Amino acid sequence: MSYFSLPLGIEVFEWGWLSANNIFHFGEEDVSLVDSGYCSHQSMTLDFVRNALLRHQLKNLDKVVNTHLHSDHCGGNAQPANSYHCKIWIPSAEAPAVESWDENRLSYQNLGQECPRFQCDEVLEPGQSIQLGRYQWTILSAPGQDPHPVMLYQEEHGILISADALWEEGFGVVFPEMWGEPGFEEVAQTLDLIENLKISVVIPGHGKIFTDVTKSIATALSRLDYLASNSDRNARHGAKVLLKYKLIEWQIKELSEVKE
Repeated sequence: MSYFSLPLGIEVFEWGWLSANNIFHFGEEDVSLVDSGYCSHQSMTLDFVRNALLRHQLKNLDKVVNTHLHSDHCGGNAQPANSYHCKIWIPSAEAPAVESWDENRLSYQNLGQECPRFQCDEVLEPGQSIQLGRYQWTILSAPGQDPHPVMLYQEEHGILISADALWEEGFGVVFPEMWGEPGFEEVAQTLDLIENLKISVVIPGHGKIFTDVTKSIATALSRLDYLASNSDRNARHGAKVLLKYKLIEWQIKELSEVKE
């Protein structure tokens, strides 16, 4: 976990697994958190927010913004919502599933993961903009790993919050392909969108911040070609990731319980 030098008003709390990176934005008129991490880390996420508020002499957290609703990005929503009465923003296409709390549509049942229930207050519409701390950010649609993720782009400073669309050495599991739905082409289109942006630095959903976008896109495209050339590869990769994730969450578990 570390901080990285960014323009004034942006701080990143870098996680490994199980949680996504938390991105704290602060200014005179707005204080926001992008992605809240997994529920097992929610007390640590709340501590990070509290410490950031104290350090910058801020009174409150105004909103939590989710790039998408995989549990490692939104599992910590409930605690800051309860503690600060802040608004929760989610991609607009996910609103019906959140309102009815359909854990099948939200993937939590399919993936065997937990996410305390939260409510949606506002929605993120691709093509529109949102105030995060000191700056305006453009909301960009980023399908691929899931049908409805968004990225956030700050043009003035060339900053991209890429979520799981692009990491320094790859991207997130392409889950739609595991369910028999298209996803590889969407990943390629999202990478093409990123390649055409003027980017100085990328804040990914997982791992360290990076600046060599050209190299990372080339790595991602090579990875995509490898997975798309054989559907079994993506399925095996996804299964390994999900198993590893669950083992890290459990830490210790009787083998008989795992088999069940």
